[in-house]
Amino acid sequence: MTKTTASVLLWTPRLAGVALALFLSTFALDAFDGRPAVDAFADFLIHLAPALLVLVLVSLAWRMPLVGAAGFPVIAIGYAAIVRWRLDWTVAIAGPLLLLGALFFVSWRARPGGFDRLRA
Repeated sequence: MTKTTASVLLWTPRLAGVALALFLSTFALDAFDGRPAVDAFADFLIHLAPALLVLVLVSLAWRMPLVGAAGFPVIAIGYAAIVRWRLDWTVAIAGPLLLLGALFFVSWRARPGGFDRLRA
């Protein structure tokens, strides 16, 4: 594997995870629906919870990609179940979460040792 390929496999899931958290955080802005900002701030923080969950998982997976490979699909399935498998919402939110899980798996697999670390 070339150095460039290794670098891409390392950084793609991490940057994509941060980008997904930013995307999810934009949905929190709907808390400001014409009410005074002071009244809407509590709702804003609640709506930021999914983005914070993604950031926490990205921060854990930063050093342990296998955590991201397992955690993001779990969050995707949980989200799909919560929204009752509504197709448009599931594709828009759970789809990128599943993709992140796959990217972290590929990142973990590309590391030296890959599956051998599980046997030790």
